[in-house]
Amino acid sequence: MLELIARVLIASVFVVMGIYRLSVGLGIAGEGAAAVSRAAMIFSAVELVIGVLVMIGWKVRWLGLVATFALVVDAVMLHKFWNYAGSAYGAQLLHFMKNICAAGAFLLLAATARR
Repeated sequence: MLELIARVLIASVFVVMGIYRLSVGLGIAGEGAAAVSRAAMIFSAVELVIGVLVMIGWKVRWLGLVATFALVVDAVMLHKFWNYAGSAYGAQLLHFMKNICAAGAFLLLAATARR
């Protein structure tokens, strides 16, 4: 039971953000939402699928490694805190570290998964 709860909590970031970005890209989200590129739409759809599959326990080891890689790449490519100063530095550092933390959770999930 704890493993299921852990999988759901860890994968929830992919599911929630995948749904959110897809809804923004499709124009379903509210006013003020930033436009989403086609590449971001594809990534968001893949992210959503990975999250759901991890939640249900399908190929958790493999998907955990894929998610770890995606989160580290996203952190390095999109949250370059070293290029910022002031509050923007803090905001980007926070997003970078959240991605690194989530990557660690997915890596731990991959290491301990039974399948």
